[in-house]
Amino acid sequence: MNYKLLGNSGLRVSELCLGTMTFGKEWGWGSDYAESKSVFDTYALAGGNFLDTANRYTEGTSEKWLGEFVAKDRDHFVLATKFALKDRNGDPNFAGNHRKNLMRSVGESLKRLNTDFIDLLWIHAWDFTTREDELMRGLDDLISRGLVHYIGISDTPAWIVSRCNTLAELRGWNKFAALQVEYSLLQRTPERDLIPMANALDLAITAWAPLAGGALTGKYLKNQAGRVKEESIRRNDKANLIAQLVVDIASEKGSTPARVALNWVRQQNGIQIPIIGARIAEQLTDSLRCIGEELTQDELNRLNEISKIDLGFPHDFLKTDGVKDVLFGGTFHQVENHRK
Repeated sequence: MNYKLLGNSGLRVSELCLGTMTFGKEWGWGSDYAESKSVFDTYALAGGNFLDTANRYTEGTSEKWLGEFVAKDRDHFVLATKFALKDRNGDPNFAGNHRKNLMRSVGESLKRLNTDFIDLLWIHAWDFTTREDELMRGLDDLISRGLVHYIGISDTPAWIVSRCNTLAELRGWNKFAALQVEYSLLQRTPERDLIPMANALDLAITAWAPLAGGALTGKYLKNQAGRVKEESIRRNDKANLIAQLVVDIASEKGSTPARVALNWVRQQNGIQIPIIGARIAEQLTDSLRCIGEELTQDELNRLNEISKIDLGFPHDFLKTDGVKDVLFGGTFHQVENHRK
């Protein structure tokens, strides 16, 4: 296992992050305590130190078990959790991005995790009601108190993330070091704005669902059972074509579809760290082996082509020859270091 700096920070995190949404059976498809511990041990023995959970995962069980698993060597692990999603039905202040819920949620997570601090706190999703300055000042206060070391943001439009970090820089507050987005061969829309924004702001990008809920393992091509519903972005005609190519390339390489799909994510510009999850240790063992493999340029080209998306306006418009001509006065190809 190699390690990477987390975006604009000096924090060293492993090149694969372990997602722990499967720790607990409250949602009907997770792992029991013993299997969860086996998954954790498999990851830790491989050199992994970056762990991802959330206040909502399996109704708090994920945080509780993870806190137990890291207790013997707490400072070794980079423990990340999230806030914003509900902890109680029927109460608007037990959810959201506002300061009251931020402080309450972090306090409860610290208790469940049985730790004095959270290494990385993610905003789980944007609520479109809390002001950016309220959120960033609250997060800065948590860091000043030593309860949180670094902050990141997930599932939020690029313009909001940019506004938050610009505001924090202006006020002298701590900025986001990382961005978490859904990204896979079946979900490439972050390429429009989120990934370019993260690259420009030096944010680490962690990709959730890099296997698209198991769809890219080829399981649904065999009509195997799973969590992904039919007729979704992960299960439709295009998704099946992409999954079949992943399976074919894996067969050609003597690899597995999971490792091919993970390495496609790992080899994309700007994507630092896939978040890998597993219900059983054997699944995780297979995913971890992607570290010793790499896709060739031909394999990347085939996967890129079958999964490509339209970037839409203004991106496609700005790439046209006519626009390049009027912006560069006919000298586009003569200008050194222009951004293509």
